[in-house]
Amino acid sequence: MNYAFIDSQNLNLGVQELGWRLDWKKFRIYLKHKYKVERAYLFIGFVEDNGNMYRLLQSYGFILVFKPTLKDGKGNIKGNVDADLVLRAMVDKEEYDQAIIVTSDGDFYCLVEYLYGNNKLRCVISPCKKYCSTLLQRAAKEKIHYMDNLCKKLQYLK
Repeated sequence: MNYAFIDSQNLNLGVQELGWRLDWKKFRIYLKHKYKVERAYLFIGFVEDNGNMYRLLQSYGFILVFKPTLKDGKGNIKGNVDADLVLRAMVDKEEYDQAIIVTSDGDFYCLVEYLYGNNKLRCVISPCKKYCSTLLQRAAKEKIHYMDNLCKKLQYLK
């Protein structure tokens, strides 16, 4: 049984850098079929007005893990999920066979390095190769996959 640990903001922004919008329902199906993901944790900042979106994501099969958010000096909403994602991956490590980490963020290199060294890493899925951290690429070695060519399969179409 495999689990996915998804940095939602990094995934969303990374795909937008590629010029398309992610269809979250298709992405959840993709994780299940391609990587045998039984549990897909989606780490996301909590914004009160986004209740409908959260319910929709849950209906697709994501397990939402909320992080409190704050506004920065410019009024932008911030919610750093890194520690929450790492903690959940470690707390659950005896429950899953292998983990799929979805991010391009180099802050996860130590988690990826640990999982790789303990045969618990199925792969890292980076939304965008151009913006993927070199540290993350080094830690994941041959187990890094990129979403650059998945537009036709996972793009949101109205």
